[in-house]
Amino acid sequence: MIGSVKIVADENIPYVREAFGQLGKIELVGGRAITSALLKDADILLVRSVTRVDQTLLAGTQVKMVATATIGTDHIDEDYLHRSGITFSSAAGSNSNSVAEYITAALLTLAQRKKFTLAGKTIGVIGVGNVGSKVVHKCRQLGMTVLKNDPPVKDLTGSTEYCELKDFINTADFITLHVPLVVKGRYPTLHLVDEKFLGKMKPSAYLFNSSRGSVVDGGALKRALQAKRLAGAVLDVWENEPDIDVELLKMIDLGTPHIAGYSFDGKVNGTELIYQAACRFLGVKPSWNPKTIMPAPPVPAMSVACSSTEEKFLYPVIKTIYDIEADDARLREITPLSSEKRPKHFDQLRKHYPVRREFFNTRIEFTPDADENVKQILTGLGFQTT
Repeated sequence: MIGSVKIVADENIPYVREAFGQLGKIELVGGRAITSALLKDADILLVRSVTRVDQTLLAGTQVKMVATATIGTDHIDEDYLHRSGITFSSAAGSNSNSVAEYITAALLTLAQRKKFTLAGKTIGVIGVGNVGSKVVHKCRQLGMTVLKNDPPVKDLTGSTEYCELKDFINTADFITLHVPLVVKGRYPTLHLVDEKFLGKMKPSAYLFNSSRGSVVDGGALKRALQAKRLAGAVLDVWENEPDIDVELLKMIDLGTPHIAGYSFDGKVNGTELIYQAACRFLGVKPSWNPKTIMPAPPVPAMSVACSSTEEKFLYPVIKTIYDIEADDARLREITPLSSEKRPKHFDQLRKHYPVRREFFNTRIEFTPDADENVKQILTGLGFQTT
């Protein structure tokens, strides 16, 4: 059976040929170019977030399994898959640490630019699942007061550790979003951040969105920024991707092309998870191990001299491993392009995203006079320390 299996996969899934090539015949194609005609005789479909998988795409095909190498699933019509008897798997949690490191880099970059200290400031984390929980941990390592909001989890568990939005929306210095895009039901998140929400935030506060673009009403955010009812924003996700609002991009502090979860480690984690799911579906024993082929990190070790607890020592360390400002600069190259060329530029930034490794790949070597508090912070953020 294995040799006869046809697999159609998004070409941007790393190591997809190495992992799945042994399971059958594999055909790689751009995520936005996957069509029903292409899938007519396919057995397995592997996608990322740019491919909408629903009845329109799959009707008339013989696809028996769909897997997405992403943590988000709002591009998948799971109800249709269930009704049709099509097996589904996602890569839940695969890039959660990557997103948390993105938030860490964004916070330290804003602190450096605006000349403020993060320690002691309050951040509200909305959505405390795989991603949000890691964001909570890293923010606490930075000395921030963290308030958690997750209505579904609070209702399920009754835990008092989760706050109501009203408890921090008008006092938090930062609010960061880590929720799925939910259009209907008891906990909708479509335009969760709207005119009313933004009107309650402190004028000195910053909004971060690395979840899904439509969780934020882009028009309302523009009006809030224009009227200086908000200090700033960091956006990794956008309404109407890849045709993003360049006027909004010009107004925010940091803008990136939906790559918060694009660390190389996170993407490979995603490939491994859906590979294992496909092996279970086909009834074969997994034999591909990405750890045997992962390249060496660009910065395996770094020497750090820090004789005080000042936060300024953290920024250059993080920037060496992940330069979020470089991602921001590359996205801003979209602004002078014609409206016809902008979507392609956005997609190309994602397709050709440079290799970015997570903090745990780097060992920090401290000088003898290094401050113990800084050591603890960098250890807590995920670095190897000596």
